[in-house]
Amino acid sequence: MPLSRGSKMRPESFLMTDFALEDHGDGRFALKGDMNFETAERILKASEEPFEDHTQIEIDLSAVEDSDSAGLALLLEWITWANHTVREIRFRAIPERILAIARTTEVDGLLTRGERWAGFIEAPDA
Repeated sequence: MPLSRGSKMRPESFLMTDFALEDHGDGRFALKGDMNFETAERILKASEEPFEDHTQIEIDLSAVEDSDSAGLALLLEWITWANHTVREIRFRAIPERILAIARTTEVDGLLTRGERWAGFIEAPDA
């Protein structure tokens, strides 16, 4: 079911012309299509409401067809959001092109951690 920009409907799949963010339930999502300069901002906006409902999120990227550095920026933005909101986020099947850019920029460790992000407020060392 297509979702218009201002719509408050919660369909199972958030469809756009060049990507689809599918909600598979229990915090599991799949991104299909393009994850690049043309789509990254729209994907981020499409993910805000459905991600908000979960403390553990897994995003399957195996059906991403085109990706670039904006796709990497999107993944890092999701990690930052998870960090600030104390959530766990994991990525499955990260496209090789994004992994190559991540290795070049030395942020690949952030993409594969898959741990619970503790946020910036931590208990002092005892």
